Formats: sequence, C-alpha cells, structure tokens
Amino acid sequence: MKFGPVPVTDAEGCIAAHTVRAGGLVVKKGATLTAEDVSRLAEAGLAELVAVRLEPGDIGENEAATRLATALAGRGIVTEAAFTGRVNLFAAAAGVLTIDAAAIDGLNRIDEAITVATLPAMKAVVAGEMVGTVKIIPYGLPAVQVEQALAALEGLRPLAVAPYKPLRVAVISTLLPGLKPSVVDKTLRVMSERLAPAQATVAADRRVPHQEAPLAQEIAVQAEAADLVVVFGASAITDRRDVIPQALLAAGGRIEHLGMPVDPGNLLLIGEIDGKPVIGAPGCARSPKENGFDWVLQRCLAGIPVERADIQRMGVGGLLMEIVSRPQPRAPALLEAAPVAGLVLAAGRSTRMGARNKLLEPVRGQPMLRHAVEAQLASVASPVIVVTGHQREEVAAALAGLDVTLVHNPDFASGLASSVRVGLAALPEAAAGVVVSLGDMPNVTPQVIDRLAQVFAEQTEAKAVVPTLLGQRGNPVLLARALFAEVAQLTGDQGARRLLDAAGEQIVEVPLDDPAIALDIDTPEALAAVDRAES
Repeated sequence: MKFGPVPVTDAEGCIAAHTVRAGGLVVKKGATLTAEDVSRLAEAGLAELVAVRLEPGDIGENEAATRLATALAGRGIVTEAAFTGRVNLFAAAAGVLTIDAAAIDGLNRIDEAITVATLPAMKAVVAGEMVGTVKIIPYGLPAVQVEQALAALEGLRPLAVAPYKPLRVAVISTLLPGLKPSVVDKTLRVMSERLAPAQATVAADRRVPHQEAPLAQEIAVQAEAADLVVVFGASAITDRRDVIPQALLAAGGRIEHLGMPVDPGNLLLIGEIDGKPVIGAPGCARSPKENGFDWVLQRCLAGIPVERADIQRMGVGGLLMEIVSRPQPRAPALLEAAPVAGLVLAAGRSTRMGARNKLLEPVRGQPMLRHAVEAQLASVASPVIVVTGHQREEVAAALAGLDVTLVHNPDFASGLASSVRVGLAALPEAAAGVVVSLGDMPNVTPQVIDRLAQVFAEQTEAKAVVPTLLGQRGNPVLLARALFAEVAQLTGDQGARRLLDAAGEQIVEVPLDDPAIALDIDTPEALAAVDRAES
C-alpha cells in the first residue's frame, strides 16, 4: 500500500486519506476517487492530495475486517457489515461470553494494522450487546497478513456466547432466631430476579434450621430434582468446618472451593453433589447489587463448570466497590439536595423498524419500553414521566401497573424536540434536573441513572451530565433546569445533545464501562438478535 501526496490527475482509483473540499465538491476520507471527482478537483485548481493506492496483493480494510471477524465469531455471535475498516460483533443470545484470550493476543501480535478488542471473558451479556470489534488501522494491507491471522486461529472461532439454560434452581435458606422472615422473602425475590434473564426458575423454596443434619437432608432431597442448589445461610460461612460445608459433605457432596478473591463476595462456597453444582451464597448475595455470587451463578446458569482455579483467577478485577453497578456515594445527603425527575421518550414512530412499533416488541419477556421505564422507577429519579405519541393506547397498555405519569404529544410526528418540550413542561417545579431516557434502550440500568444523579449532586454547577463509553457520549442524559429554556427552543428532530456543546465546561462527562449506554434497538437487525434469544 502506498500512502502520500498524489497529483490530482493521477488520483483516479485512489483512496482519499483525508476529507477534501474544493470547488463545492466534498470527497470524504476513505472514499475511492472517481474520474468525475478527479476532473472536478482539477477544475477547482487542486494540484495534489494525500491518498492511498493499494498495490497488487493488497486487500481493502473492509474486506480484511470482514474476513477476520467472520473467523472470530463462534457460537452465539453475529457480525455486522464492515464500515471504515471496522466490524463489530454482537451477542445473538443472552449468556456468558467465552474467549480464547491466547488466540486474541496472537492476532494482535501479528501486525499493528490488525486490532481486535473484546469485552472481558466470562462477562454476562444480553442479546444485541456488542462484545467485540475488529479494526483495521490503515486503508488496506497485504492479504498475506490476513491469511497469516486466519491460519493462526486454526478454525478456533475464539469468541462465543455460552447460552443460558432454563435450569431448575432449588433455594435452601437456613434459619436462626432473630432472622426475620421478610429477609428470607426478599432474598428469594432477589434470587428470582437474578434468574429471570437466564429463563431459569426457583423450583423449590425450602427453609430449615441452621444445623448440619436438617440442612444435609434437604440438600440431598433437592439435588434429586433440581439442576442447581443454592444455600443462603443465616450465618456466614467462615470455615470448611462450618454448618453449610459440613452439611454438603454429609449429604454426599464435595467442596470444590471456599472463599473467593472478589469483594463483595469473599465468603462463597462452590461444590457439587451428584454432578450438580451447589453454591453456598455469601451474605452480599441477598442484595441485588453485583457481587462475586453473580459471577459464579452466571457461569452455572450457562453450563460452564466453576473450578477452584477459575475462582482463584477472579482476583484481578474482583474489587467491585466502585464499579458503576455498585456506586458508593461519598455524600448521600447531596442527592436529597438536588432531586431529579425521570423522563422517558416513547412517542416516535420507529420508522427504521418498518411497520412495527419497536417499543412494543418483546425483549426478555416484556415490551422493550417497559425495561427503560422500570430502570427509571428503580432509580432515584422521581417522578417518572413518559411521553406518548404514536400508538398512544398500546404504549399505555404496555406500561400498565407502573407508577408513571403519561403525557401525550399530539405533535409527535414533527420530531423528537416536541416530545422533549412536552415532557419538560410536565415536570414538577421542585425538580432540579431530569434524566432523559430513550425507550429503545432496554439495557440501561438504574445504577447508571443513579450515578448521573450522584455526579449532578456533587457538581452543582453542571448544566448537563452525560455518560461516556470509550470517550463517546451515550444515553441517558441528565439536564439541569438551567438548560430547560434552551431545550424548549429545539425543533424537529433536534435532540438535547444539540445543547451540550453550547454548555461548554458546564457539561460533566461520566466515563462508564457499560455498553448499555450506547446500545439502542432501532433496526430490524438489532431486534433480530433479541428475537433469536426469545425463540
């Protein structure tokens, strides 16, 4: 591949290395120059431009990226069309991402022109979530390098999703005097919520005294019918001679490992009986917040064995105290001083989806929109307002039973701006700001919304707070009341993002390692991945 200045008269068939503007003509970076482009650039007086010319044996960036991505994609992975030398890979179903790290490292060592990036191995993913990307740095490269990369893979297809299995899970809770039944009830509800994404179910809810003999008997009974046994102890497991480990041994099972280098989650036990996993849950597993128990449970639900060495490797990245899904506000009282409302936009016609209203399409067993609204309701945002428009009645029905205020935008066809205006007009005066969510982003969590609110409370001068992923802004966006008047001036499909540049230094960006802030479902292709997971 040749790169450098080229006389315009010789540039036909070359690739523009940079965007060129001359005589009213704009040739975008990466575009192949046509005879007409060359003629018009010459007429405009341009003598030369920086361009790329592929040599014999070279292949273009898109072809190279496509071939590599196809070779990487294993079970449960789909790829999108190449663009600017990049192909993104997505999970086709909910499950656990498995990666041959050595194979990925090997590809990245072949040449600086070839790069592959992925999410962490063993991460729980949802259908439609981006799990990896192949990026070719130059505009082309020798085909021999691509062949070398493909040969190194040896047909491994190192990226795959181990899909969840609809397991029957037996939950056994041990009881001591003073342990309120409501605590056990809440634990069971939280457990059911953890199992729901995997379509697994609580097949048995058993409660026994915190004693070795009755617990051993119950473990043996439940192991006969269930696929997985989880024990929540009334007292934490601190030694292999404690009640839960000894009960497992007495039932005929074995202990694989006690303890884990993940915090919270240290006091976890993993074992098996009759070939079925048994988890002694740490106390933090009673909370819905992410902890080490989730990491082990997700693997079990995907049929991935969890051995001692697997647990011991969890230490790097195992400190969860400050991750987005477990925010630790430095000054919780500040949230009360800066209350925020929630606003979900659900008025659009979803024209890119065709005849269907994407917001009503099922995702993980319920309408896509309902996920976005429930995330707001589970956060600090209050009240939560939903703006309706297209298929007003159907949208309202999809949100039945939720504590939200519905406001209708009769002018929804004019674009997003009118819905934003209608939503802001419905906010209470007490709201210092509002978190604006899009109805087609079903994977945004309450923790993301809470994190935006926390930053807003800490930085009272902020006019907007926006999440970022790898430096790119995402959604939802928190807008301060100081911006409301400017938002009201938007028209057509202009969104609140139009205001962010004008706010200058009074915008606070919050880096998050959460692909959900960049994942919306607005095309049939994106929805198809979700459909496959539901079928």
